[in-house]
Amino acid sequence: MTLTPGAVATINAGQFSLASRSSNGHGEFAELIAGLATRLTKVNAATVIGDTDRKATHLTTAPSKVKAFATGFTWDTGATGKAGDQAVDYWIPQGITTSADAYGSGLYPAGGSNKVVLVAWRFETDPEKGEHYDPNKGMRLTFVDLNTASAPKYRHVLLVEPVLSGGQYSFDPIRVHAGGIMWYGDLLYVVDTYNGLRVFDLNTLFEVATTDKNQCGLQADGAYQGYAYKYVLPQSHAYDNAGTYLRYSTIGLDRASTPDTLVVSEYSSSGTVDYKDGPFKGSGDGTIPTPKVVRWPLDYTDRQPASLIATEAVTVHQSKIQGVVSRKTKHFLSVSAGATTNGTLRGFTSGDSSASTVCDLAIGCEDLSYHSSGASGWAYSESVIWNLSEYADKRYVYAVHADGS
Repeated sequence: MTLTPGAVATINAGQFSLASRSSNGHGEFAELIAGLATRLTKVNAATVIGDTDRKATHLTTAPSKVKAFATGFTWDTGATGKAGDQAVDYWIPQGITTSADAYGSGLYPAGGSNKVVLVAWRFETDPEKGEHYDPNKGMRLTFVDLNTASAPKYRHVLLVEPVLSGGQYSFDPIRVHAGGIMWYGDLLYVVDTYNGLRVFDLNTLFEVATTDKNQCGLQADGAYQGYAYKYVLPQSHAYDNAGTYLRYSTIGLDRASTPDTLVVSEYSSSGTVDYKDGPFKGSGDGTIPTPKVVRWPLDYTDRQPASLIATEAVTVHQSKIQGVVSRKTKHFLSVSAGATTNGTLRGFTSGDSSASTVCDLAIGCEDLSYHSSGASGWAYSESVIWNLSEYADKRYVYAVHADGS
């Protein structure tokens, strides 16, 4: 089948599957985390949300020629002579999700009152300026407190994998792209490009020492460091790709489907997905090079996949897909266009012949998160889609009207 740009087609979903994994090469995640809990102070996400240490700036007008703008903010610009999060070149924002994903009310935790945006960043050792930064600090997650929309506050935490080091409980940075994240209940799902999904329990973070910005994990003096971040969030589970090759570039939650579902989509620079650039898990048999949107059902009682076999898969001949969210059979994609051209929010319905433009997004657009107007505790006058942009000095976290109006 030949697909023209934007064309879509339904394909066999059964070829895409996941394998649940509760351990790594050091042991069961639960046992490793329990070991860390004997050495460190355990906190939950609500504690972190209440312990912000940086200020963001509320946006009152649309940034970067964005259309259908609803709300948003920019990052801390830093002290005089020091680049803040808005401009620093070695941390790059990638993934976004909100408490409207976590719970239908839009508030966190269950029965709570916090309005929160989460953003994932990847560390870049060789940014555009050509400077080399070592060590590679992996991924960090930002908790943004939007309880007062006009004065957002936030804190970064380090995402880590629990390990054993010299027979002692420790943790390592996670060096993956962090291109998409999804918050569901107390669980955070993070895409791992070549492997599948990593899962983190937001009830279990640890407070660590903040005295060494270049060290991570258990040190010779007995201290646990997290590159000077006050909190670390350890991985608690994984879902590895087990079927036909799939590039896990971005992820989104669909609360309109029955049951709730997660969708994954693939990035490609040309509109053809290549599985030769890394150690992909799965099988090459029957691999389809056209980018895909693949759906799995979720069980809201434990916030895990209800089936490890995908229930829907569609191809879409679209290059540079950076984000995906779905509402039943309606799919939205964020599509980037380089460092000088605005990105685009595009939409299509499963089985349709083409995708269409919804509205313009920011330059360097990345992940997406759908925020329904039906959220009882945190809602806008109409449904919005959150997006963020990655380039230094052009970084915005914002929502646009889902219908492009």
